[in-house]
Amino acid sequence: MAIISYASVSFVSPLISKSQYCGSFPVGIGLARKNRGVKFCRASASAVKFSSLDADDFRHPLDKQNTVLLRAIPGLNDIGKAFLGTIAEQVMVLENIGSSVLVSENQLSELHHLMVEAAGVLKTEAPDLYIRQSPVPNAYTLAVSGKKPFVVVHTSLVELLTRKELQAVLAHELGHLKCDHGVWLTVANILTLGAYSIPGLGGIIAQRLEEQLFRWLRAAELTCDRAALLVVQDPKVVISVLMKLAGGCPSLADQLNVDAFLEQARSYDKASSSPVGWYIRNAQTRQLSHPLPVLRAREIDEWSKSPDYMSLLNRAARINGAQKV
Repeated sequence: MAIISYASVSFVSPLISKSQYCGSFPVGIGLARKNRGVKFCRASASAVKFSSLDADDFRHPLDKQNTVLLRAIPGLNDIGKAFLGTIAEQVMVLENIGSSVLVSENQLSELHHLMVEAAGVLKTEAPDLYIRQSPVPNAYTLAVSGKKPFVVVHTSLVELLTRKELQAVLAHELGHLKCDHGVWLTVANILTLGAYSIPGLGGIIAQRLEEQLFRWLRAAELTCDRAALLVVQDPKVVISVLMKLAGGCPSLADQLNVDAFLEQARSYDKASSSPVGWYIRNAQTRQLSHPLPVLRAREIDEWSKSPDYMSLLNRAARINGAQKV
Protein backbone atom coordinates (compact mmCIF):
# COMPACT_ATOMS: atom_id res chain seq x y z
CA MET A 1 0.00 0.00 0.00
CA ALA A 2 1.38 3.39 -0.92
CA ILE A 3 1.56 5.88 1.89
CA ILE A 4 0.96 9.40 0.70
CA SER A 5 1.93 12.43 2.71
CA TYR A 6 -1.03 14.72 3.22
CA ALA A 7 0.56 17.64 4.98
CA SER A 8 -1.38 20.70 5.95
CA VAL A 9 -3.39 22.10 8.80
CA SER A 10 -6.50 20.33 10.03
CA PHE A 11 -8.09 19.62 13.34
CA VAL A 12 -8.64 15.96 12.45
CA SER A 13 -6.17 13.60 14.05
CA PRO A 14 -6.36 10.21 12.31
CA LEU A 15 -4.08 7.41 13.43
CA ILE A 16 -1.17 7.93 11.12
CA SER A 17 -0.26 4.28 11.01
CA LYS A 18 -3.74 3.39 9.74
CA SER A 19 -4.42 6.27 7.39
CA GLN A 20 -3.38 6.84 3.82
CA TYR A 21 -3.08 10.56 4.43
CA CYS A 22 -0.95 12.31 6.99
CA GLY A 23 -1.86 15.70 8.36
CA SER A 24 -4.00 18.45 6.84
CA PHE A 25 -4.64 22.21 6.99
CA PRO A 26 -8.31 23.12 6.42
CA VAL A 27 -8.15 26.70 5.48
CA GLY A 28 -10.34 29.21 3.73
CA ILE A 29 -9.10 31.24 0.85
CA GLY A 30 -11.70 33.87 0.36
CA LEU A 31 -13.50 36.94 1.59
CA ALA A 32 -16.54 37.12 3.85
CA ARG A 33 -19.87 36.45 2.16
CA LYS A 34 -20.70 40.11 1.70
CA ASN A 35 -17.52 40.45 -0.42
CA ARG A 36 -18.25 37.43 -2.60
CA GLY A 37 -17.48 37.99 -6.25
CA VAL A 38 -14.91 40.72 -5.64
CA LYS A 39 -11.92 40.40 -7.92
CA PHE A 40 -8.57 39.44 -6.40
CA CYS A 41 -6.29 42.32 -5.56
CA ARG A 42 -2.70 41.72 -6.54
CA ALA A 43 -0.80 42.99 -3.52
CA SER A 44 2.78 42.31 -2.52
CA ALA A 45 3.16 39.44 -0.10
CA SER A 46 5.75 41.13 2.08
CA ALA A 47 7.91 44.19 2.31
CA VAL A 48 11.04 42.13 3.02
CA LYS A 49 12.46 39.54 0.62
CA PHE A 50 15.11 36.96 1.54
CA SER A 51 18.12 36.48 -0.70
CA SER A 52 18.59 33.07 0.92
CA LEU A 53 16.54 31.11 3.39
CA ASP A 54 17.29 27.68 4.81
CA ALA A 55 14.60 25.51 6.38
CA ASP A 56 16.55 25.44 9.63
CA ASP A 57 16.38 29.24 9.78
CA PHE A 58 12.75 28.99 10.89
CA ARG A 59 12.32 25.34 11.89
CA HIS A 60 10.74 24.93 15.33
CA PRO A 61 13.20 23.51 17.91
CA LEU A 62 11.05 20.43 18.50
CA ASP A 63 10.76 19.84 14.77
CA LYS A 64 14.51 20.28 14.40
CA GLN A 65 15.23 17.88 17.24
CA ASN A 66 13.03 15.12 15.84
CA THR A 67 14.19 15.67 12.27
CA VAL A 68 17.80 15.24 13.36
CA LEU A 69 16.87 11.92 14.95
CA LEU A 70 15.24 10.74 11.72
CA ARG A 71 18.18 11.87 9.59
CA ALA A 72 20.53 9.92 11.84
CA ILE A 73 19.05 6.64 10.61
CA PRO A 74 20.93 5.73 7.39
CA GLY A 75 18.91 5.28 4.21
CA LEU A 76 15.47 6.16 5.60
CA ASN A 77 15.00 9.10 3.25
CA ASP A 78 15.65 6.94 0.17
CA ILE A 79 13.53 4.11 1.54
CA GLY A 80 10.61 6.47 2.03
CA LYS A 81 10.77 7.78 -1.53
CA ALA A 82 11.17 4.29 -2.97
CA PHE A 83 8.25 3.00 -0.91
CA LEU A 84 5.89 5.53 -2.47
CA GLY A 85 6.70 4.54 -6.02
CA THR A 86 5.69 6.16 -9.28
CA ILE A 87 2.28 4.48 -9.58
CA ALA A 88 0.92 6.28 -6.50
CA GLU A 89 2.20 9.54 -7.93
CA GLN A 90 0.50 8.97 -11.28
CA VAL A 91 -2.79 7.99 -9.62
CA MET A 92 -2.92 11.13 -7.49
CA VAL A 93 -1.82 13.48 -10.27
CA LEU A 94 -4.39 12.08 -12.72
CA GLU A 95 -7.09 12.11 -10.05
CA ASN A 96 -6.50 15.81 -9.40
CA ILE A 97 -6.24 16.72 -13.08
CA GLY A 98 -9.52 14.90 -13.71
CA SER A 99 -11.56 16.31 -10.83
CA SER A 100 -10.03 19.68 -9.89
CA VAL A 101 -9.08 22.96 -11.55
CA LEU A 102 -5.36 23.49 -12.12
CA VAL A 103 -4.35 27.04 -11.27
CA SER A 104 -2.01 28.75 -13.72
CA GLU A 105 -1.23 32.09 -15.30
CA ASN A 106 -4.26 31.55 -17.53
CA GLN A 107 -6.55 30.00 -14.93
CA LEU A 108 -7.34 31.82 -11.66
CA SER A 109 -4.22 33.86 -12.29
CA GLU A 110 -4.46 35.82 -9.03
CA LEU A 111 -4.27 32.61 -7.00
CA HIS A 112 -1.32 31.59 -9.13
CA HIS A 113 0.33 34.90 -8.30
CA LEU A 114 -0.19 34.39 -4.56
CA MET A 115 1.45 30.97 -4.72
CA VAL A 116 4.41 32.07 -6.85
CA GLU A 117 4.98 35.09 -4.65
CA ALA A 118 4.91 33.04 -1.45
CA ALA A 119 7.32 30.50 -2.96
CA GLY A 120 9.64 33.34 -3.91
CA VAL A 121 9.74 34.64 -0.35
CA LEU A 122 10.50 31.18 1.05
CA LYS A 123 13.08 30.47 -1.68
CA THR A 124 11.43 27.29 -2.85
CA GLU A 125 9.88 26.14 -6.11
CA ALA A 126 6.16 26.76 -6.49
CA PRO A 127 4.26 23.45 -6.77
CA ASP A 128 1.14 22.94 -8.84
CA LEU A 129 -1.97 24.33 -7.20
CA TYR A 130 -5.42 22.78 -7.63
CA ILE A 131 -8.82 24.12 -6.60
CA ARG A 132 -11.26 21.37 -5.71
CA GLN A 133 -15.01 21.48 -5.11
CA SER A 134 -15.75 20.42 -1.53
CA PRO A 135 -17.95 21.59 1.35
CA VAL A 136 -15.20 20.67 3.84
CA PRO A 137 -12.78 23.59 4.40
CA ASN A 138 -9.34 22.15 3.78
CA ALA A 139 -6.00 22.70 2.08
CA TYR A 140 -3.26 20.13 1.87
CA THR A 141 0.06 19.32 0.29
CA LEU A 142 0.75 16.04 -1.44
CA ALA A 143 4.40 15.08 -1.86
CA VAL A 144 4.60 11.83 -3.74
CA SER A 145 8.09 10.36 -4.18
CA GLY A 146 9.40 13.85 -3.54
CA LYS A 147 9.12 14.55 -7.30
CA LYS A 148 5.96 16.41 -8.24
CA PRO A 149 4.35 17.90 -5.15
CA PHE A 150 1.11 19.83 -5.41
CA VAL A 151 -1.21 21.78 -3.16
CA VAL A 152 -4.99 21.31 -3.17
CA VAL A 153 -7.42 23.93 -1.86
CA HIS A 154 -11.11 23.23 -1.35
CA THR A 155 -13.66 25.69 -2.68
CA SER A 156 -15.36 26.07 0.71
CA LEU A 157 -12.20 27.75 1.94
CA VAL A 158 -12.86 30.61 -0.44
CA GLU A 159 -15.81 31.57 1.73
CA LEU A 160 -13.81 31.93 4.93
CA LEU A 161 -10.48 33.75 4.60
CA THR A 162 -9.18 36.97 3.12
CA ARG A 163 -6.61 36.92 0.34
CA LYS A 164 -3.80 37.68 2.76
CA GLU A 165 -4.93 34.80 4.97
CA LEU A 166 -5.07 32.56 1.93
CA GLN A 167 -1.47 33.39 1.16
CA ALA A 168 -0.57 32.49 4.73
CA VAL A 169 -2.17 29.08 4.13
CA LEU A 170 -0.27 28.57 0.89
CA ALA A 171 2.94 29.57 2.68
CA HIS A 172 2.18 27.05 5.42
CA GLU A 173 1.85 24.32 2.80
CA LEU A 174 5.08 25.46 1.14
CA GLY A 175 6.73 25.16 4.55
CA HIS A 176 6.00 21.42 4.53
CA LEU A 177 7.78 21.11 1.18
CA LYS A 178 10.65 23.39 2.18
CA CYS A 179 11.31 21.23 5.25
CA ASP A 180 10.83 17.88 3.49
CA HIS A 181 8.03 16.98 5.85
CA GLY A 182 6.34 14.80 3.25
CA VAL A 183 9.30 12.44 3.09
CA TRP A 184 9.71 12.29 6.85
CA LEU A 185 6.01 11.67 7.38
CA THR A 186 6.31 8.68 5.07
CA VAL A 187 9.41 7.44 6.88
CA ALA A 188 7.62 7.74 10.20
CA ASN A 189 4.71 5.72 8.82
CA ILE A 190 7.06 3.00 7.63
CA LEU A 191 8.70 2.85 11.05
CA THR A 192 5.36 2.55 12.81
CA LEU A 193 3.92 -0.02 10.40
CA GLY A 194 7.12 -2.04 10.57
CA ALA A 195 7.10 -2.07 14.35
CA TYR A 196 3.61 -3.62 14.41
CA SER A 197 5.00 -6.66 12.59
CA ILE A 198 7.55 -7.40 15.33
CA PRO A 199 6.35 -10.42 17.37
CA GLY A 200 5.66 -9.88 21.05
CA LEU A 201 6.67 -6.31 21.84
CA GLY A 202 5.81 -4.98 18.37
CA GLY A 203 2.53 -3.44 19.49
CA ILE A 204 4.14 -1.67 22.44
CA ILE A 205 6.99 -0.39 20.29
CA ALA A 206 4.58 0.79 17.62
CA GLN A 207 2.43 2.60 20.17
CA ARG A 208 5.50 4.39 21.49
CA LEU A 209 6.58 5.30 17.94
CA GLU A 210 3.10 6.58 17.22
CA GLU A 211 3.19 8.87 20.25
CA GLN A 212 6.59 10.17 19.20
CA LEU A 213 5.31 10.64 15.66
CA PHE A 214 2.36 12.74 16.81
CA ARG A 215 4.75 14.85 18.87
CA TRP A 216 6.87 15.49 15.80
CA LEU A 217 3.83 16.16 13.60
CA ARG A 218 2.59 18.81 16.02
CA ALA A 219 6.03 20.42 16.02
CA ALA A 220 6.12 20.32 12.21
CA GLU A 221 2.86 22.28 12.10
CA LEU A 222 4.42 24.95 14.32
CA THR A 223 7.31 25.17 11.87
CA CYS A 224 4.95 25.73 8.95
CA ASP A 225 3.03 28.41 10.84
CA ARG A 226 6.38 30.20 11.01
CA ALA A 227 6.77 29.84 7.25
CA ALA A 228 3.37 31.51 6.90
CA LEU A 229 4.51 34.40 9.08
CA LEU A 230 7.69 34.86 7.06
CA VAL A 231 5.57 35.38 3.96
CA VAL A 232 2.77 37.61 5.25
CA GLN A 233 4.96 39.22 7.96
CA ASP A 234 1.95 40.03 10.12
CA PRO A 235 1.24 37.68 13.06
CA LYS A 236 -2.39 38.80 13.22
CA VAL A 237 -3.00 37.38 9.74
CA VAL A 238 -1.71 33.93 10.75
CA ILE A 239 -3.57 34.02 14.06
CA SER A 240 -6.74 35.06 12.25
CA VAL A 241 -6.50 31.94 10.08
CA LEU A 242 -6.24 29.75 13.18
CA MET A 243 -9.10 31.58 14.87
CA LYS A 244 -11.38 31.16 11.86
CA LEU A 245 -10.53 27.48 11.63
CA ALA A 246 -11.42 27.07 15.29
CA GLY A 247 -14.78 28.83 15.11
CA GLY A 248 -15.27 30.92 12.01
CA CYS A 249 -17.87 30.96 9.26
CA PRO A 250 -18.45 33.36 6.36
CA SER A 251 -21.25 35.26 8.08
CA LEU A 252 -19.17 35.85 11.25
CA ALA A 253 -15.68 36.21 9.79
CA ASP A 254 -15.64 40.03 9.91
CA GLN A 255 -16.72 40.04 13.57
CA LEU A 256 -13.91 37.87 14.94
CA ASN A 257 -11.27 39.51 17.15
CA VAL A 258 -7.63 38.34 17.07
CA ASP A 259 -6.72 40.00 20.38
CA ALA A 260 -9.62 38.26 22.12
CA PHE A 261 -8.48 34.93 20.67
CA LEU A 262 -4.98 35.49 22.04
CA GLU A 263 -6.50 36.25 25.44
CA GLN A 264 -8.39 32.97 25.13
CA ALA A 265 -5.07 31.23 24.47
CA ARG A 266 -3.59 32.74 27.63
CA SER A 267 -6.61 31.63 29.63
CA TYR A 268 -6.11 28.09 28.31
CA ASP A 269 -2.50 28.15 29.51
CA LYS A 270 -3.66 29.35 32.91
CA ALA A 271 -6.42 26.74 33.18
CA SER A 272 -4.01 23.94 32.27
CA SER A 273 -1.18 25.07 34.58
CA SER A 274 -2.35 23.07 37.59
CA PRO A 275 -1.35 19.39 37.96
CA VAL A 276 -4.87 18.25 37.07
CA GLY A 277 -5.06 20.72 34.19
CA TRP A 278 -1.68 19.56 32.89
CA TYR A 279 -2.84 15.94 32.91
CA ILE A 280 -6.09 16.76 31.10
CA ARG A 281 -4.23 18.87 28.54
CA ASN A 282 -1.82 16.04 27.75
CA ALA A 283 -4.67 13.54 27.52
CA GLN A 284 -6.46 15.85 25.08
CA THR A 285 -3.48 16.48 22.81
CA ARG A 286 -1.32 13.34 22.85
CA GLN A 287 -3.24 11.69 19.98
CA LEU A 288 -3.64 14.86 17.91
CA SER A 289 -1.57 15.30 14.76
CA HIS A 290 -1.97 19.09 15.02
CA PRO A 291 -1.63 21.37 18.05
CA LEU A 292 -4.76 23.03 19.39
CA PRO A 293 -5.57 26.28 17.54
CA VAL A 294 -5.15 28.43 20.66
CA LEU A 295 -1.71 26.94 21.32
CA ARG A 296 -0.63 27.56 17.74
CA ALA A 297 -1.86 31.15 18.00
CA ARG A 298 0.13 31.69 21.17
CA GLU A 299 3.24 30.10 19.64
CA ILE A 300 3.19 32.30 16.53
CA ASP A 301 2.52 35.41 18.61
CA GLU A 302 5.56 34.66 20.78
CA TRP A 303 7.81 33.84 17.82
CA SER A 304 6.81 37.08 16.07
CA LYS A 305 8.34 38.95 19.02
CA SER A 306 11.43 36.75 19.33
CA PRO A 307 15.03 37.78 18.51
CA ASP A 308 15.23 34.93 15.97
CA TYR A 309 12.35 36.27 13.91
CA MET A 310 13.54 39.86 14.18
CA SER A 311 17.03 38.78 13.15
CA LEU A 312 15.67 37.10 10.02
CA LEU A 313 13.76 40.22 9.02
CA ASN A 314 16.71 42.51 9.79
CA ARG A 315 19.06 40.33 7.75
CA ALA A 316 16.71 40.44 4.80
CA ALA A 317 16.17 44.18 5.19
CA ARG A 318 19.92 44.84 5.04
CA ILE A 319 20.25 42.72 1.92
CA ASN A 320 17.32 44.47 0.25
CA GLY A 321 18.72 47.84 1.18
CA ALA A 322 22.11 46.98 -0.34
CA GLN A 323 20.46 45.76 -3.54
CA LYS A 324 18.50 49.01 -3.89
CA VAL A 325 21.66 51.05 -3.45
